[in-house]
Amino acid sequence: MEPRPPSPPDVRAMTAELLALDRTLGARHAAPVALRSVRAVEAAEAVGALGTAAADPADLADLADLAEFFEVAAWILFDAERHGPSYRLNRRALALTRRLPEEERSIELLVLSVLSMQQAHLMRPRASLRTSAAVLAGRDLPPRVAALFHVRQARAYAQLGDGARALRSLDTAREMSADGPSKRDPAWSWWFDRAELDGHHGLVLADLGDAEGAAALLHSAVVSDGGPAYRALFAADLARVLARAGAWRETDALLSALAESAPRMGSVRALNSLRQAVAAVGEGRRVPRALRGTTEDLAGLLARELPRGRPGEEEVHHPPTEPTESR
Repeated sequence: MEPRPPSPPDVRAMTAELLALDRTLGARHAAPVALRSVRAVEAAEAVGALGTAAADPADLADLADLAEFFEVAAWILFDAERHGPSYRLNRRALALTRRLPEEERSIELLVLSVLSMQQAHLMRPRASLRTSAAVLAGRDLPPRVAALFHVRQARAYAQLGDGARALRSLDTAREMSADGPSKRDPAWSWWFDRAELDGHHGLVLADLGDAEGAAALLHSAVVSDGGPAYRALFAADLARVLARAGAWRETDALLSALAESAPRMGSVRALNSLRQAVAAVGEGRRVPRALRGTTEDLAGLLARELPRGRPGEEEVHHPPTEPTESR
């Protein structure tokens, strides 16, 4: 009797589990599950259990589900600072979406938005700008999606020191998103709201050296209700901006509050931003004794929560190759 072929994994259920983990606990806790799920899916692909080896799979819905799964896993690994596997899975998702009919490629835009953000996060603004510019030039985008890519452009311009273009891109993003979501906006864009825009606007101003403006916008993003777990990043970035500006009283108040929530932070990017805030205080002048005590305690907490050198926790290296976003 021939052995029965293995049952294919339920890709849609895996994606739903990863999304739930990411929204509630964050990438730090979801990343190990994402990696296990990816290994299971790729093992099924290797033996043909998913039917994606053919150039034209019979079930395009399965292909779309697989692309979304790889994209969600890639996002989680990005927020967990595991950029090598994140980049690889985003490229897998991108390749799969481009085998779908044009009208079913909405997830392609999400993949490209994450790639552009990852490139900026790794301080590769020219690559980020090429990715976002190719999308904005390539098609008639829904308003919220277009606004998102203008924000990606703004961050890249700011890192390149082009403040005028960065601010124009932000103005365009605010105009396009002023009326709220439209019927054309894809379901995946739900998270790009006013708080998200304010947070990224603040990061752009921080890159341009406007600490006061950056702090105001990041504070607006922080006090907004709701939102996914990764938005702890905006609070950590606010602490970093305040520390670098030497606003010691505000820095102490915020870091004291964040020290209580840091063990629950799921975003490794946020924890690394807190480390940068602690380092900025350490390099500062005339730092109050109380703040130095706060940062010493926080440094110890961060070392326990995310030890440097723990295998797989902090792959902060550049992706192996430059993406080519030809359309």
